[in-house]
Amino acid sequence: MADQAGDPLFHSHDPVFNRKELLHVGHVPDEDRIVGRDDEIESVAAEVGAITRGDPPNNVMIYGKTGTGKSLISRHVATRAQNAARTNEIDCGVLYVDCSEANTETRATRQLALSLKEQTGYQGSIPVRGVGTMEYYQHIWEILEQFFDSIIVILDEIDKLDNSNILMQLSRAREAQKTDAYIGVIGISNKVKYRETLDERIDSSFGHRELFFHPYDASQLREIMRNREDAFQPDVLEDGTIELCAALAAKKHGDARKAIEILKEAGELARRTGSETVSEDHIQQAQEVAEINRIEELTSGATVHAKLALYALASRIITGDRETYKTREVYERYVGICELVATDPITENGLYRQLKEQAFLGVIESEKTGGGRSQRSYLLHRLVTDPKHIVKAVRRDSSLEDLPTYDRLSGTESPSRAHDADLSSFS
Repeated sequence: MADQAGDPLFHSHDPVFNRKELLHVGHVPDEDRIVGRDDEIESVAAEVGAITRGDPPNNVMIYGKTGTGKSLISRHVATRAQNAARTNEIDCGVLYVDCSEANTETRATRQLALSLKEQTGYQGSIPVRGVGTMEYYQHIWEILEQFFDSIIVILDEIDKLDNSNILMQLSRAREAQKTDAYIGVIGISNKVKYRETLDERIDSSFGHRELFFHPYDASQLREIMRNREDAFQPDVLEDGTIELCAALAAKKHGDARKAIEILKEAGELARRTGSETVSEDHIQQAQEVAEINRIEELTSGATVHAKLALYALASRIITGDRETYKTREVYERYVGICELVATDPITENGLYRQLKEQAFLGVIESEKTGGGRSQRSYLLHRLVTDPKHIVKAVRRDSSLEDLPTYDRLSGTESPSRAHDADLSSFS
């Protein structure tokens, strides 16, 4: 096989990218590249910092929309705490689990056990399948006993776990004499009401502090983007591209992750088209791709009915003459779509809850409007993105590929309604 450097099929020099890893989602940048999160860094450090002195850390839950630095800051602080602990001759480990992938207790504990084995000289055999959750816990406790004084466990997108028992197991391990090591847990979620889903015993045992991360503003996004300029070859980025990228991200959602994704996608577009520079046109095209990807990511864990609700609102806007619609108007379109795709609709109250969840995720905006003395109040819903982006994102769900086209949607209102009495003042 020919050496890659001498094979004409492969370029030995990338004409666009210089350090592409700076634009990867999982990349944890150096401290001097972290922007606008000094207070958040100090807050997280205050909760887990005791671990560096050989004392028990606090558990913490971090909430915030996608791209607000939750994962980045958690990993950054945990790594610094690990280094500080080792300076004090304390064996401290750091473990990271993406619960959107390891979404069951068994998968999460298996990943924890395998990560601990990889970091140590543990000789025990850890099967990757065919054993129960408790066996993985047993390996975790054994490794901690042999090699660690303490560990910090980061559970990213913790709300994607099928149950929260892992929080009780980790937070009570020392009390239950499973291990003498201190365990600090950092949970990360986009859902601010995650705590309400916890069993009372687990919530009490976990005993965590809650922190909230706010979206980045335009100036912070510009600085974040400038700190990624060396991901590209010199003079590849045209004047104004950084500013446009930051402005688009700030206007839409204040999401640094998506701002970086836009910049990366713009570079890919430039390379595919043979362009020597990344222009504002590339940024605009990349923004559309990134926005569709963003919607797909935000709705990836949503129910089919949540996606149909978004599709109903998007189709209302596309085929109508307004940008805002009442819950009942969205519900009428939704029921019609359900009939066309042979799906039983949920109640209007159920749809209302689905729309509230999408409002929290930043896909839509909902505003309560007073109708005056003679009219009841109601919610008005609008999309925060182009409705055609919603349509494309929803259609990526293989089960919804055959959704009706716009010309069929304009006549889908159904006279049948299943709204609940307790929703009457909001619909």
